Amino acid sequence: RGHGQAIAESMSTMMSLQTPIISVVIGEGGSGGALALSVADEVWMLENAIYSVISPEGCASILWKDADKAADAAECLKLTADSALEFGLIEQVIPEFGGNHEQTYATLHQKIAAWLHQNRVPGQLTQARYDRFRRIGTDFVQNGK
Repeated sequence: RGHGQAIAESMSTMMSLQTPIISVVIGEGGSGGALALSVADEVWMLENAIYSVISPEGCASILWKDADKAADAAECLKLTADSALEFGLIEQVIPEFGGNHEQTYATLHQKIAAWLHQNRVPGQLTQARYDRFRRIGTDFVQNGK
């Protein structure tokens, strides 16, 4: 139904934008949307969010032909913010302050404002974004994780 093409076009467009892009995963960043979120200058996650190109149920159905093994798949997928940071998929984990949403989003607001006020050269944004995207997973492979 054109979802793949829409995701590819979105990623291509985002890759060429001459403005800073930050993606923040606040809940479930999954499927093709996870791919689109990855085309950013930085990707951040709330500490209890998950980020993956497939759901645990979908993964379990493909690998073991049994969606009931979703918990096993989730463990293998390393969906957590801490895992994503360790693997170099994201740049920052945002604390959630035990469910205090006002404090969580005030902190997020401050961090985004500070990030946006950093000096960036528009002509260098696209190359840096491309380089970041191409590095995804390479540290993981090089370090034998």
